[in-house]
Amino acid sequence: MSKKQIYSWALYDWANSAFATTVMAGFFPIFFQEYWSNPDNVSLSTFYLGLGNSIASIIVALLAPILGAIADRGSFKKKFLIFFAFLGAVMTLGLGFIAQGMWPIALLVYIFSTIGFSGANIFYDSLLPSISNDNNIDKVSALGFSLGYLGGGILVIINAAMVNFPSFFGLSSVVEATQYSFISVAIWWAVFSIPLLVFVKEEKVNEKESIKDSVKNGIIQFKNTFQDIKKLKVVATFLLAYWLYIDGVDTVVRMAAAFASTLEFSTGDIIGALVLIQLVAFVATLIYIRISNYIGLKNGIYLGILGYVVIIICGFFVENVAQFYIVAFLIGCFQGGIQSISRSLYSRIIPENKAAEFYGFYNMLGKFAAVFGPVLMGSVTLILSNNFDDEITAARYGLLSIMILFILGAYVFSKVDIAEGEAIAKNL
Repeated sequence: MSKKQIYSWALYDWANSAFATTVMAGFFPIFFQEYWSNPDNVSLSTFYLGLGNSIASIIVALLAPILGAIADRGSFKKKFLIFFAFLGAVMTLGLGFIAQGMWPIALLVYIFSTIGFSGANIFYDSLLPSISNDNNIDKVSALGFSLGYLGGGILVIINAAMVNFPSFFGLSSVVEATQYSFISVAIWWAVFSIPLLVFVKEEKVNEKESIKDSVKNGIIQFKNTFQDIKKLKVVATFLLAYWLYIDGVDTVVRMAAAFASTLEFSTGDIIGALVLIQLVAFVATLIYIRISNYIGLKNGIYLGILGYVVIIICGFFVENVAQFYIVAFLIGCFQGGIQSISRSLYSRIIPENKAAEFYGFYNMLGKFAAVFGPVLMGSVTLILSNNFDDEITAARYGLLSIMILFILGAYVFSKVDIAEGEAIAKNL
């Protein structure tokens, strides 16, 4: 595995993280509430946003394992990655051209851009075993997340400057600056995907198998792998635990801006917090890996879960911008770490020759989890806003409802025997 391949692979995280920061976590939730949807009914907008995230997650979850099986059989990982990344970038570009009040169209385009983002990540993750080994897989995984936070942070800083000082960039208004921010994400995503496409080599298997045969045999293989996972107790238990705790992580990522907007923090404050998360996470993810290697991968996961429980409790009591920034700092400390450790740990307990297929299940459960979390938070917020007649109090309890997912995730994860999983994977 050459350094060129490793850095080219990791640079895709730099590329697509612009979508996760500027679009998913930053501007889209705010712009959706204030420009495309109804700014006078924040709870309803939050519900629609949660619903849109969940619909995208359902679609990816249903496709992920089958696409993974097909990719494994025909060496189509990079081809599928290109397709989904192209879909995501084009749809993101489209967000820059949707007129005010057209929230159904905006939500539909966002759903397709999220499908592109999430779908490409299946095949990006599945390439990890191909460009790393047992000695460096944790560091390589962390490098991807770390570069992602740095790249996403750099672009969101530029986008924040565009929104706050539109005239400096030759733009007429905040609205136009936001639209160009969406366009810049699409360009950034496309350009920085090129090194992976050019330099990362995918191992060739079943070279003579056509796409048609790969689809047919991939579906059969998917059924067989589902049976394998049922027999692989360690993998099945980990996936269930991951399904629970990563739901909380994804929900915080996707709904934090909407929550902050409900608390009536300004767009500048929200974007500033997002930038802080990116910059902290860039350094913290690398440090987190070192800590996890010292205390053990399993304790590294527990540390991340505990960190998010603290984050949610602190978020519930946030009253001012200073407290909001403290919560943002804490998110930066734990977000990349728990994601990176989860990915590299999973790579250790699955057979390498079925990486894309097993990562299909991994991403499927992650996306099915993201179906539940945003809808849970949005529904609790909407229901309680009617009972309390107070949207801010309702939003606080909506956030608090996510904690149950981390608690259940920690309990199930306690049943995972990593050493046993590694031994079984090597013998398959």
